[in-house]
Amino acid sequence: MKIIVMGSGIIGTTTAYYLARQGHQVRVIDRQPAAGMETSFANAGQISPGYASPWAAPGIPVKAIKWMLSKHSPLVVNPKPDWEKLKFISRMLMQCNEKSYSINKSRMLRLAEYSRVSLQKLQLDTGVKYDDRSMGTLQLFRTTKQLKDARKDMTVLDQFQIPYQSLDVNACIIVEPALERVKHKIAGGLRLPLDQTGDCLQLTHQLATRCQQMGVEFMFDTEITGLTMDHGRVHSVLTSKGEFHADRYVMAMGSYSSRILKTVGIHSPVYPVKGYSITVPIINADAAPVSTVMDETHKVAITRLGDRIRVAGTAELNGFDLTLSEKRRATIRHVVSDLFPDGADLSQDEFWTGLRPMTPDGTPIIGGTSISNLYLNTGHGTLGWTMSFGSARLLADIISGKQTDIVCDDLSISRYKQPRMAPKLSTKFSTAG
Repeated sequence: MKIIVMGSGIIGTTTAYYLARQGHQVRVIDRQPAAGMETSFANAGQISPGYASPWAAPGIPVKAIKWMLSKHSPLVVNPKPDWEKLKFISRMLMQCNEKSYSINKSRMLRLAEYSRVSLQKLQLDTGVKYDDRSMGTLQLFRTTKQLKDARKDMTVLDQFQIPYQSLDVNACIIVEPALERVKHKIAGGLRLPLDQTGDCLQLTHQLATRCQQMGVEFMFDTEITGLTMDHGRVHSVLTSKGEFHADRYVMAMGSYSSRILKTVGIHSPVYPVKGYSITVPIINADAAPVSTVMDETHKVAITRLGDRIRVAGTAELNGFDLTLSEKRRATIRHVVSDLFPDGADLSQDEFWTGLRPMTPDGTPIIGGTSISNLYLNTGHGTLGWTMSFGSARLLADIISGKQTDIVCDDLSISRYKQPRMAPKLSTKFSTAG
């Protein structure tokens, strides 16, 4: 089959790879000059199946208020009225209960674990290198209450037989020796030994090259301006370089997926949640993290990437705004300097922001739609790097009509009630701005 994949981030590129492996003729369209240049460009660098959890959890509404009142808040909400933002927040609040949290976390762990296995196989098949390490994630707790709250997550990890280690302060230091300098700030940790780290952009570029060698066509610097419909099916993709036809179409445009889907009668719950990162050179390897340290208090990840440290965090609800905020920069600089004060040269930090495509329940949207030849692979939030391989492999099997390796019915957009709305015969949409 001829298949068009819209978007060339880690999600779109992995999707193209698995579709090409199954013998399909694939074309990838993206407005950027190369693969992985938007949300995949400078993410946290952690591949953390065990850390896959929905943001919507019991107690989060109260925590959110406390966070927003703190100096280095992990959550920022622009108070300007915005219907899409309010709708996303209300849907997310409805998921903040024990039953929904358990269901959503189970879905996410299932997909994330499948993605971990898929990445292992991909590494064996391709030999890709991307500053990768397999040394686990340390979720760092600064208070005894955080330690106590983590027991709920341990119960779910037990359910899915995902290995973990509950660590006291001394054990945390054995795993991450540089924390010896700040041990008075630590109450304990939860280590997920199967988690990995790596540079998402590096792998995306390498995989795009591999895809091209397999016959995949990448159309870069090409703005998608719309979809045309004919008899209830997608007829073509309209772009700045012309109109293109296929048998099947995959929407993998991250946060921008919702806008274009709405024009063809599909109301996606995906909302852009803005995140920030800095990348800094290591000046003292002994004072730097070994792998990934996740600061539970500030919700900031500190990851070792070769001779660099990537520090990423903050959830900002501010629509499609991509302005770099110096206040957010100060927060993530504070966390790395607080835990690894002698490890990196902050004067050389490279500051970046990107839009994470979030769903209210935390679970990505993967599968078919009410339009028979249109498929979705979006809504991965902060876990696109973690879930990309499994998501793409799963969707390729769905499109090819193969038996999937894991249950996937509850991952499609059908889990959200869709209003009855007939798609337009022809629509145009611009992703600019």
